[in-house]
Amino acid sequence: MYIISSVAPLAAVVCAALGPGVSSGPSSCGGGSFLQSRKLPKKRRMYPTGGISGGISATIHANRLRAEGMGSKEQALHFSNQDYEALKQECLDSGCLFEDPCFPAEPPSLGFKELAPYSSKTRDVEWKRPTELTDDPQFIVGGATRTDICQGALGDCWLLAAIASLTLNERLLHRVVPHGQSFQDDYAGIFHFQFWQFGEWVDVVIDDRLPVKDGEIMFVHSAEGNEFWSALLEKAYAKLNGSYEALSGGSTTEGFEDFTGGVSEMYELRKAPKDLHRIIGKALDRGSLLGCSIDITSAFDMEAVTFKKLVKGHAYSVTGLKEVDFRGNMERLIRIRNPWGQVEWTGAWSDNSPEWDEVDPSEREDLHLQMEDGEFWMSFSEFKRQFSRLEICNLTPDALSEDSLGHWNTMKFYGAWRRGSTAGGCRNHANTFWINPQYKITLLEEDDDPEDDEVACSFLVALMQKDRRRYRRHGQDMHTIGFALYEIPEEYRGCQNVHLKKDFFLKHSSCARSETFINLREVSTRLRLPPGEYLVVPSTFEPSKEADFVLRVFTEKQSETEELDEEISADLGDDDEITEDDIDDSFKSMFAQLAGEDMEISIQELRTILNRVLSRHKDLKTDGFSVESCRTMVNLMDKDGSARLGLVEFQILWNKIRKWLVIFRDFDLDKSGAMSSYEMRLAVEAAGFKLNNRLNQILVARYAENEMIDFDNFICCLVKLEAMFRYFQQFDKEGSGEAEMNMSEWLYLTMCG
Repeated sequence: MYIISSVAPLAAVVCAALGPGVSSGPSSCGGGSFLQSRKLPKKRRMYPTGGISGGISATIHANRLRAEGMGSKEQALHFSNQDYEALKQECLDSGCLFEDPCFPAEPPSLGFKELAPYSSKTRDVEWKRPTELTDDPQFIVGGATRTDICQGALGDCWLLAAIASLTLNERLLHRVVPHGQSFQDDYAGIFHFQFWQFGEWVDVVIDDRLPVKDGEIMFVHSAEGNEFWSALLEKAYAKLNGSYEALSGGSTTEGFEDFTGGVSEMYELRKAPKDLHRIIGKALDRGSLLGCSIDITSAFDMEAVTFKKLVKGHAYSVTGLKEVDFRGNMERLIRIRNPWGQVEWTGAWSDNSPEWDEVDPSEREDLHLQMEDGEFWMSFSEFKRQFSRLEICNLTPDALSEDSLGHWNTMKFYGAWRRGSTAGGCRNHANTFWINPQYKITLLEEDDDPEDDEVACSFLVALMQKDRRRYRRHGQDMHTIGFALYEIPEEYRGCQNVHLKKDFFLKHSSCARSETFINLREVSTRLRLPPGEYLVVPSTFEPSKEADFVLRVFTEKQSETEELDEEISADLGDDDEITEDDIDDSFKSMFAQLAGEDMEISIQELRTILNRVLSRHKDLKTDGFSVESCRTMVNLMDKDGSARLGLVEFQILWNKIRKWLVIFRDFDLDKSGAMSSYEMRLAVEAAGFKLNNRLNQILVARYAENEMIDFDNFICCLVKLEAMFRYFQQFDKEGSGEAEMNMSEWLYLTMCG
């Protein structure tokens, strides 16, 4: 058995037997257009956009950057390879205002459907800088406040509600909106903002050209008219997601998390916990971000206004909680803000309601002095009746469950669902569920809770799908996602280099799971389980749905978390030791007839031989071996560099094909003459190769068509796998699992492959 160290581990997937959830609702770019040919600073780091088409080298590069600390709060990645400080200095040196080639002031930056180029909503749109819109543009006046955020002609109230909550915490705000930006000091038409994106902090550079129609800014703007931080923040977020229109519709928690890197939870107010008021109060005290909304029952309800002026399907932010003495009893009130700024609740405890007449004047004045436009009070009981859902983003995951701040252990994994290799769908799909990536959580210590006799460990699992807004212009959107947990049986405890197969999941039920599978960007659930080892399987609801994802696990006490994946290894056998003396006379005679006078088999001759043999096996589904596949086999089996196979080389290949034909038939379970991609995964293992998720993804991408592998592609795959293992073994002279080679060796190896 020969073992090598694996490359970047990938992630996993799983599901509970639940129905689908209910819906709630560029290439590298270096800098500015004024100086296209300049050299980039050596230390500039590119933020990988991480789409499904991302190459293998890009994945390896991204993992190395993470290992170096890139993407942390201290070292934000440069989105689209744009370095704010370097670009700004170039602008100042050249005397030119920045024009962003990565998010140009052109129609495609607005949108792709309702805001598509030449649509009625984008007709006559101009792009203007704040210096062209007012004589005295300001970035921030008197600190950022909730009135700086007025919604424009874009359905991103969810984002505005999140920004409004952000203004309540100055420290968080200036993480997203860095200090030192203005229209006065060293103004160069360039600004930057920082967002948390799928586990990493990203610095996004923009120019300050804003879309204007009929003399008015189209989207977010301030009430004062000369303050522009919120409009520029929205533009940077639109750039991050591909366009302004990509921001239409969403969950407030999405904005919360992208501004803080926190983890969100959702409460259905119809079945809210009894201590919800305490949860909200603690969350507000600790700077958590809170949002609420009213569910819609049909498309006609969207942004419909109730008779007491609440807006359905609209994102509000929660900004305060207070108790007042009302008629001798303490009345619990909650403060809500509508990002529209005008439409406010008109029921009890609204701005001019009679209830305020019975509150102490000094207390009433104090509460009203803190009010902003679009902000209102209502009773807490009325809040639970009128609103459907509360969303809270915890800056520390334990903020809602403990009276004192505790330290939670945080683990993070980057993974992918790929059609045919790691996108197995939920537990309803027993044949493919096991191919999802798998993660192990080891809970070591129970909670410290003297009032609770149960021995259990608290933890939170959060699964987030990546980059889905960027794919909206291609007709794609959020997948329905979730996860399940299984207790790991004794025989697998302590194991890491194992990927549990179909039989395990057929015999074991989940011990916990996400509350639902839903088409939100993130699904998160708080859980309590006894100490032990557990398997987490994140998945899409349906198989074959492709996406990248981030899995985060937060544990209250000491714990360990790791991906369960096969250790890369190969049982190569001894067939390379064959000599001519080991070959029987009948085979030599056959070879002499096939090879001709030169006694070697060329690429074309190999193709003729193999396809003639295949024609006799009517049960195999294949288009026959192509010239290219035969060239691959000759290149990889050729020992002397002649580009032809001699007797021994051909015998080795022939033996392998016969052995692999038996395996192919064994794992063609439905006897269709071809293997499904998950059958291929088992067949490759039966042939002696253990591969991790990433390598299985690569094999399916290269050798499968519509998730099916025919016989000739299966043979080519195994020939290449074995040859690459042998090449590595030759270069790994000390058996350390690492190999060194020079440029010519590398080129020889890759060209032969």
